[in-house]
Amino acid sequence: MARIAVLPPAVANQIAAGEVVERPASAVKELVENALDAGATAVDIAVEEGGRLLIRVSDDGSGMERDDALLALHRHATSKITQAADLVGVRSFGFRGEALPAISSVAELTIATATTDGAGTEVRAEGGTVVEVRDVARRRGTTVSVARLFYNAPARQKFMRGPRSEWRSVLDAVTTIALTRRDVRFTLGNDGKSALTLPAASSLRDRVAALWGADATDRLVDVEDVRGVIQVSGLVERPADVGTASRRTFITVNGRPIRDSGLLRAAEGAYRSTLTAGLRPSLLLEVVVPSASVDVNVHPAKAEVRFQDRWTVERAVEEAVRRALGTFDASAALGVRRWSANGPAWSAPAPSDVELLRAAPADGGDGLFAPARHAAPAATGTVDGDDVPAVVEPRTAPQVVPQLLQLRRTFMLFEHDDGVVLIDQHSAHERVLYEQFMGMLERGESPSQRLLFPLTLHLTPAEGEAFEANRAMLATLGFEVEGFGGHTLLVHAVPMPHPRFDAERCLRETLAALSGDREATAHARHERLAATVACKAAIKAGDELSQGEMRALFIALGETRLPAHDVHGRSTIVQLSWPELERRFGRQ
Repeated sequence: MARIAVLPPAVANQIAAGEVVERPASAVKELVENALDAGATAVDIAVEEGGRLLIRVSDDGSGMERDDALLALHRHATSKITQAADLVGVRSFGFRGEALPAISSVAELTIATATTDGAGTEVRAEGGTVVEVRDVARRRGTTVSVARLFYNAPARQKFMRGPRSEWRSVLDAVTTIALTRRDVRFTLGNDGKSALTLPAASSLRDRVAALWGADATDRLVDVEDVRGVIQVSGLVERPADVGTASRRTFITVNGRPIRDSGLLRAAEGAYRSTLTAGLRPSLLLEVVVPSASVDVNVHPAKAEVRFQDRWTVERAVEEAVRRALGTFDASAALGVRRWSANGPAWSAPAPSDVELLRAAPADGGDGLFAPARHAAPAATGTVDGDDVPAVVEPRTAPQVVPQLLQLRRTFMLFEHDDGVVLIDQHSAHERVLYEQFMGMLERGESPSQRLLFPLTLHLTPAEGEAFEANRAMLATLGFEVEGFGGHTLLVHAVPMPHPRFDAERCLRETLAALSGDREATAHARHERLAATVACKAAIKAGDELSQGEMRALFIALGETRLPAHDVHGRSTIVQLSWPELERRFGRQ
């Protein structure tokens, strides 16, 4: 007896429905995408009981003639491709003839459509079978109604969730499409109540404001970057605002919304050394790659893609986000932000290959990062004066540096065209040191200052283990240390990032902080050590700075990759715009 048989069309369609339509939100997504592929400029969506009872999608697209409306209910019937080659780089959302028969097989479906205003066609089907075709009067476009989804598939029906849960999924699906197609007007209602009214928008920022309010856009930084043939644009959350609202993620590739954990991880990687552990930012990114380098047909619902060179795309995304976070506009704001889209430019010189921390101030005064000869802070040992390097002059003259004012020996303040800016001196110096130390660890440099008399450090067992685990990297940072029996160390040389540097305290606190540390990768260990030493070595709140020292710190901060954030996720820079200041004083 034969064991293999061709499935009846009705059964095959229900299997296809299971691949494409998992719940009401899936049907909404497919129907709205069909409307967009038909050239719609306005799409109206209405559901009842979260789509469990009814889904209706109306558009002003091209519409269909009667014969096409009937063919659209057949499997493998489509207006979007004609040959296999069309599958490469296909720009449409899907294949119109695939979703309709799949939905029709598990619901009561009605299509009302017209190619011109006036006469149109209505097709009604139940369980995949056409039961009525008639003439109707309607405007150009198409309306598809889906009632009693999964009425003939009880196994699937029982896995649907409650109306509120299904409604949230429908709302998420429409929101994703609305973010993707900002040139289209969308409305969405549930149980007769309006939920969304979104006019066509000129930018992603405008669409976000329409969806979630202007406050949501105030937390986002613009991304706009090109790396070879890969373009990355969008909006990402400022590190200072991460965790203050619900996390939102949105990614498109060549205009198609997708799920891709690899791209999300790459974007989040740009936030390294700017966020505390456990916080994850909102990311809304649009990636454009050559169509031949991506396969969009690897998932039934077109929710995933396959890249020809995934590593290159992920690196492009990470670099694009990191560059956005390195702009002045990525800093925190007091009150409502009213800066321009790209924010004010940082008034600092272009990066040079001199030691950033030892740049001489433009006014010729003592630099914060130029150690004084024979500097010998009490507890750090005595520095051999002959080994102290002279001040390194910047190779390029600094640009205009604003007049800086120190507040409470903790903050530097200056006036900008767009407002008032505050810089936390400790956080700023910490960022500068972190990036310098990371460069040393990656390049393997070992600058240090020899001490006339070595320091003797007695460590706890845990601190001793931390020293052994990080001995080589500490040497790279400039700590020349040898064992002296048990957990006692002799320190012969130390880094000297600034005259106030307390090497003994820094080394002790660093080893205490690293006790029990179990970072897996070498790069992660580098980041952990560089961040810890930078924190302990940086100038502190309460240190009085000269005008020259503040100018040197300002210049050095401007040359870092992520000037607006320290290594603990705190803000280095806080802005107060003139409009916000005027509003606080009642001038607006």
